[in-house]
Amino acid sequence: MARSKTRVLFLCVHNSARSQMAEGLLRRLGGDRFEVASAGVEATDVKALAIEAMREVGVDISTQRSKSVSEFMEQEFDTVVTVCGEYESCPIPPKAKRLRHWPFEDPSRGEGIEAYRNVRDGLKRLIEIELL
Repeated sequence: MARSKTRVLFLCVHNSARSQMAEGLLRRLGGDRFEVASAGVEATDVKALAIEAMREVGVDISTQRSKSVSEFMEQEFDTVVTVCGEYESCPIPPKAKRLRHWPFEDPSRGEGIEAYRNVRDGLKRLIEIELL
């Protein structure tokens, strides 16, 4: 019997950068072993600098859309990862088997693309260590 895919949900406040980058990275690095999504407390547009930072490492997130966590509250996940410092404001789907908190600063508050690169690289390291 084939093992089902591991379901992972990345959460942050706006679903515009950190969680979007994490979703794209795990899709690329984990291949078909994972079913991955991202969401936020408030769905907004995906940041252009997040798209650009990911494109630099060969990951295209330009077609990903921002989603509200309310879309996922009744779904089961093997792991839910909050990727922002404001994790207390993120409602966690009750059927999550495991919760991780990776507190990344909002790159839109930083200095240009370099802030997005730093978050991208930090997310990649944690994905490789904790999820792959």
